[in-house]
Amino acid sequence: MASPGFFTCMLLALFIGIWPCHAQNVTLSVYYETLCPYCSDFIVNHLVKLFHSRLFSIVNLRLVPWGNAVLQSDGSFLCQHGPDECLLNTIEACTISVYPNEEQHLSFILCLERLASANKLNEWINCFNTTGLATVPIDCYKSGYGNVLENQYAAETAQLDPPHKFVPWVLVDGQPLQEDFKNFVTYVCNAYKGEQVPEACHPLPLMNNSLKTPSYPVCYAT
Repeated sequence: MASPGFFTCMLLALFIGIWPCHAQNVTLSVYYETLCPYCSDFIVNHLVKLFHSRLFSIVNLRLVPWGNAVLQSDGSFLCQHGPDECLLNTIEACTISVYPNEEQHLSFILCLERLASANKLNEWINCFNTTGLATVPIDCYKSGYGNVLENQYAAETAQLDPPHKFVPWVLVDGQPLQEDFKNFVTYVCNAYKGEQVPEACHPLPLMNNSLKTPSYPVCYAT
């Protein structure tokens, strides 16, 4: 039987006209917002593991920078951590669109989130130079296309089933990890059915679906 990640890839292929995924790979989806400090921590200190031990080779990564933002009746965005978060959510959405290569856009997002963690947000534009990427995402933002992308992410986040309770909200092949999100490597490795098992999958900590409240700080949906 095909995995849920396979069907996710099929849907993406129908919508965007290309086949974006490796069929045996596991789809890892991260719903987050740029200025939630716990999202920054997850991206900088945990999601970065994708670069280690060939873990990226078995993952189709989907980053969704919307989080707990609200789409208002006039079409504007209300972000949990203020207007700067709305700006940076949109910049990251544009970067994902302009640079669909997962390692490229994750490198940029890692840079930005490191600056957020260090309270150096005024330096975020330097992440283009740091990662060797052109500043095309800024043009995307200024053109208004970033708002189109954010509206799409808002709709996708609103359709999560079950609904997200907090961010970071992490899914593996469509299944939410709930409070055990920092243990995502274990879930990815257990979901992978291919033959090229990376070193990161040996050995693995236990999964813990019995957690009732977050064992880590999170930004709750309001």
